Amino acid sequence: MSQEKVIEKPLQQFVVQALKLEGDSLVEVIKQALDCVDTFVFAELLECPNVIALETTPHAPYLHALRMFSQGTYLDYLDKKKYLPELSEPQMKKLQYLTIVTLANKMKRIPYDVLLKELDVDNVRDLEDLIIEAIYSNVVSGELDQQSDYLEVDWTVGRDVGTNDVDNMIDTLQQWCDSCESVLSTVQARIVDANRTKQDVLKHRAAVDNEVASVKKAIRTQIQDEEMSVDTSGPTKKSVKGTKPSGAKFWNK
Repeated sequence: MSQEKVIEKPLQQFVVQALKLEGDSLVEVIKQALDCVDTFVFAELLECPNVIALETTPHAPYLHALRMFSQGTYLDYLDKKKYLPELSEPQMKKLQYLTIVTLANKMKRIPYDVLLKELDVDNVRDLEDLIIEAIYSNVVSGELDQQSDYLEVDWTVGRDVGTNDVDNMIDTLQQWCDSCESVLSTVQARIVDANRTKQDVLKHRAAVDNEVASVKKAIRTQIQDEEMSVDTSGPTKKSVKGTKPSGAKFWNK
């Protein structure tokens, strides 16, 4: 699914005008909105009471055209062309750009044969020119792979969300939640394994420390025993005082 680029919507000015106008003046506002190069969503304009009221007037085709730009594609326009007002060249290109956006929401890599069909373009050269124009208009960003004949989409502008789109969005979000749950379960299992490994390492380290302490204690005890043995088994010194032999006589001359 393509990543939508968030941009400021200039549609508000048309909404403000539509709330005040009717008839031909309101139709002119709708035309301006369709012509505006920075307007790609139309839901707010379609919700205006004055615009909704066009359904029962001779201006109803402009309401249908607005709905086409909101959620339709270029092939939808060609299929219902006789029920819609004639579009200008820039308006038709804009609808083709929006068709690329719709395709990009379904696939990141769009084959040329799909684009040729959906955009009703006769040849690859014209198709690539149209895509490049859409890129320069900041409607879509991507790269053309001319060897493999497809458009790889990076991001697109957003389009109005339809009923079917809501179901697809729910499915996509559910898949994303399921993936998150799976990743979370895997991470939790890894954490449990890591904690178990950590405890094993700590126990092993404690055992090694205890063994080292025991060896050190045994060595110290052995050294002390050897020192005591040396002190008790060595020769002792006795002091001898001189004495006069008994019976000996000394004469003074």
